[in-house]
Amino acid sequence: MFDYKKLRNIGISAHIDSGKTTLTERILYYCKKIHAIHEVRGKDGVGATMDSMELERERGITIASAATNVTWDNHPINIIDTPGHVDFTIEVERSLRVLDGAILVLCSVAGVQSQSITVDRQLKRYNVPRLAFINKCDRTGADPYKVKEQLIEKLGLNAVLMQIPIGLEDKHEGVVDLVSMKAYYFDGIQGEIIREEDIPENLTAEAEEKREILIDAVSMFSDELAESYLSGEVAEDLLHDTVRKATVAHQIVPVFMGSAYHNKGVQPLLNAVVRYLPDPSEVKNIALDLDRDEEKVELQADPAAPLVALAFKLEEGQYGQLTYIRIYQGMLKKGDDIVNTRLKRKVKVGRLIRMHAESMEDITEAYCGDIVALFGIDCASGDTFVRGDIDYSMSSMYVPDPVISLAVHPKDKSSEENMSKALNRFAKEDPTFRTYVDEESQETVIQGMGELHLDVYVERMRREYRAHVETGMPQVAYRETISRKAEFDYIHKKQTGGAGQFGRVAGYIEPSESGEYEFVSEVRGGAVPTEYIPSCDKGFREAVKKGNLIGFPIVGVRVVLNDGQSHAVDSSYMAFKAASIGAFRQVYRNADPQILEPIMSVSVETPNEFQGSVFASINQRRGLIISSVEDGLYSRIEAEVPLSEMFGYSTVLRSLTQGKAEFSMEFAQYGKVPKSIAEELVAEYQQKNKK
Repeated sequence: MFDYKKLRNIGISAHIDSGKTTLTERILYYCKKIHAIHEVRGKDGVGATMDSMELERERGITIASAATNVTWDNHPINIIDTPGHVDFTIEVERSLRVLDGAILVLCSVAGVQSQSITVDRQLKRYNVPRLAFINKCDRTGADPYKVKEQLIEKLGLNAVLMQIPIGLEDKHEGVVDLVSMKAYYFDGIQGEIIREEDIPENLTAEAEEKREILIDAVSMFSDELAESYLSGEVAEDLLHDTVRKATVAHQIVPVFMGSAYHNKGVQPLLNAVVRYLPDPSEVKNIALDLDRDEEKVELQADPAAPLVALAFKLEEGQYGQLTYIRIYQGMLKKGDDIVNTRLKRKVKVGRLIRMHAESMEDITEAYCGDIVALFGIDCASGDTFVRGDIDYSMSSMYVPDPVISLAVHPKDKSSEENMSKALNRFAKEDPTFRTYVDEESQETVIQGMGELHLDVYVERMRREYRAHVETGMPQVAYRETISRKAEFDYIHKKQTGGAGQFGRVAGYIEPSESGEYEFVSEVRGGAVPTEYIPSCDKGFREAVKKGNLIGFPIVGVRVVLNDGQSHAVDSSYMAFKAASIGAFRQVYRNADPQILEPIMSVSVETPNEFQGSVFASINQRRGLIISSVEDGLYSRIEAEVPLSEMFGYSTVLRSLTQGKAEFSMEFAQYGKVPKSIAEELVAEYQQKNKK
């Protein structure tokens, strides 16, 4: 019988280039899943195991999260390696939605970076307990103690050191374990031989001091540990149990360290995953009972309970659609009939697969807590599957709105068909990738999270579908809004022989504090019959989909309907909907409409000597510098810059800093466009409409 209490579902998350994929490669090697270690930008032409896509190997980045399973110390572990680039943030969201624990990887030189903050926010959103691994302790400028303090100050985590390093930078040899009070060295070509010795004399005092701090921090969560600490004798098992209890309860974050690239500190981290991260039964998972008005139900990690599973990721495989699922309750066997609760459709499980990056292994059954894949089942990302007489739905993940769009058109007839297939597949796989045909220009437009995101999909169209496409200029997802209150009183009247159309609506529009569309009815005395009020709401909703200034959606509008008039024969649902659309178009100009643009949070890391050039480049792009911190030889500059000014910035930054600086950005908020640029945008839109 499968022991789900031994199972661990973990994700590896971090800022770009912190060493997530390199760490995963070592884990696979030490768990005997692979027989040779390959690097991310493999000089041997192989590339890391988890970067199975050709594009990932070429660029040396992770684009799609990849799942694998290993066994360490008789504990099966499902691992998902996630991307670091904010453009692929949905891959991190969908992975964290189904994981029970995570390893937060940090660079010992750069410490907590912008993307580390984003990942931490995502971990908190899904209540995922985590361990921290301070990587790259062999790099010049490595300071794991500084990184531990940043975890406390910048992320608000109760970070507790479980190890101290034996030497840093080029003298980094191993780690001292503060629980067992032993020194560990990693010998052999691949660090596979662990040598246990007494702590070096020069580190004994520091190790004892740090162990005191560890026990003091953890004893708050166990009276038994506090008593044994006061009596002067702390048992290792008791300390391990208390650290586990506090980690699972999100009270502490145990901190480990090493160098994945130089094969140091990975095996103790695996021991920590097994010891401190929760099994599926220790995590609270909630489903909504669709038969009882979406009442919340806590799921049980019990193989005998009715099946509840969530499809969290789709992939187009060589044999059809591959659906990754996480089983929360019950068990699943090959040949079982399961029901998709969204579509209310029964499907048969033909093939049940356990994934290892791009390779797969057929299995006959899977139990609660497991992450497996199904073949040939038509569903969408976020669908729930059940078996038995229950009708449950899991809550879906957070999906951010796209911030950039690009017009694409095929070069020839065969590319047109292939492009259509590719776009349908990509939109199904990735909820942050959207596509539509512009009504005015009849161009196909793709939307995504950033330049890199869309660039990767255009390249995948060419490689995987042989769809050769040309792209237009990137288009920013602007918004329109109003800045003052304006009143409307509009009559829609149409006589076409027989019953006509009549509807009068009156009221006002004003800026909404929530930044969303709001509709309020203050109609008294049946001036607008109750049955027609929803049609007024629908009409206004339709009107805010496209503004008059530059044709983008209107946000932050509160519509108050307080009067109107109907006709006994000519009034209808359609008449009041048309009246509302007409009223909004009439009043919008009087409400001082404005254009909003997406403002990005930009973080640039640059050697100190280029700091002035980077400041100048940000100021040229209408950027606002929020902070600048010098940290050794490097500076970190945080700024807010309009997205429209950030196109091609990576090339500019490379040339300014001899390729030594890097930047990352993510959406922060919408801000008002300066008047001169707003006038240009309006003139451009009017010109386009004339054509």
